[in-house]
Amino acid sequence: MTDAAPASGTIQRQQAIYRNGMAGRRPRVPVDYAELENTARSRLSPEAFAYIAGGAGRESTMTANRAAFERWRIVPRVLRDVDRRDTSIELLGRRYSQPFLLCPIGVLEMAHDEADIGVARAAAARGVPMMFSNQASRPMEACAAAMDTVAAGAPRWFQLYWSKSDALVESLIGRAEACGCEALVVTLDTTLLGWRSRDLDLAHLPFLLGQGIAQYTSDPVFCAALADTADDGPRPPVTARTLRNVLAAARQFPGSSLRALTSGQALAAVRHFIATYSRPNICWADLAWLRERTRLPIVLKGVLDADDARLAVAHGVDGLIVSNHGGRQVDGARASLDALPEIVAAAAHLPVILDSGIRGGADVFKALALGATAVGLGRPFAYGLALAGEDGVGEVIDNLAADFELTMALSGCRDIDEVRCARLIYDQAPLA
Repeated sequence: MTDAAPASGTIQRQQAIYRNGMAGRRPRVPVDYAELENTARSRLSPEAFAYIAGGAGRESTMTANRAAFERWRIVPRVLRDVDRRDTSIELLGRRYSQPFLLCPIGVLEMAHDEADIGVARAAAARGVPMMFSNQASRPMEACAAAMDTVAAGAPRWFQLYWSKSDALVESLIGRAEACGCEALVVTLDTTLLGWRSRDLDLAHLPFLLGQGIAQYTSDPVFCAALADTADDGPRPPVTARTLRNVLAAARQFPGSSLRALTSGQALAAVRHFIATYSRPNICWADLAWLRERTRLPIVLKGVLDADDARLAVAHGVDGLIVSNHGGRQVDGARASLDALPEIVAAAAHLPVILDSGIRGGADVFKALALGATAVGLGRPFAYGLALAGEDGVGEVIDNLAADFELTMALSGCRDIDEVRCARLIYDQAPLA
């Protein structure tokens, strides 16, 4: 165990909430996850909430993610000295104060005007790594600059959706390296967009409005190709709503909205994005091409099968993220937590991050006890952003950190090594 101070700062979060309560002040961002989601829903547009909260099909994979956590129960140990605690981990050669990262979430402008910048600042202030989304609302360079104004060299990774344009992939990788990203997260479970019922019922896809494509419209390779983008695809019926959406897309394009509208660049950007967004034919052999073009560690996101984990090891990747994309891609898929132990066993020497379904400190504890190196946090911080911008994201991070540390200590663990040795029991029929 490493040295740690008693009365950790994360525990002070709990004390601060109760102290403010003496003055009649409650948290702006609800601590309870259900209340957090419900409150965010009341602030978001129906389209924004559907995009963030929704999953694929009947959303059974989302349900499975939570059920998997409920089946595992913690067995606390008592009469252990937990006065000094250490929640830090080592991941890809860097020490972090907490065992979690912020997962990439696209189109955050739908949640709050601060969008990715607010998330970047909150993460940097707390030393929590942020994975820049490929579908961000702000360019990665702007996010990196925002982080560095808070804490120079604050940790950041870049999520890559493998485009049909190799030149664009190379450009995105080069930009990620230049703005200080420390890992490349190749997302494998979204080579095609899943059947997302909530979005479909609203007939709403934000990318068609020019939202969530800032990494593209800020990219020189992408923009250079706009002049050659074909304008021969199907068009929506022309209505007043169509015209408003065209204007909205023009406002999203960098520079003059009028120029983007009259030149046709804004619509060309949307068409070119749709045409090149993702490659459904990437395969294991393509990883060699990627390795030749980056010095960054390559982390594969979306692995749910032990055979794929073994193939990843054979192809020399640097880490895995066990994820079903928060239930947004395959309805009826296995829960990420159910897949975790076999992935860890199949890739014993690789760091393994668990994503999908993390809602509180007990979830973090269970994932680490089942072998995860760290976990990824998604929807909760997006809801915090919706409620209070940067400060809301920070409150969600602080709440998770305090909740995890308390769970760790009350279970008799002083550090992450002891969490990894903690006993869990499997309950085949958890309480509803």
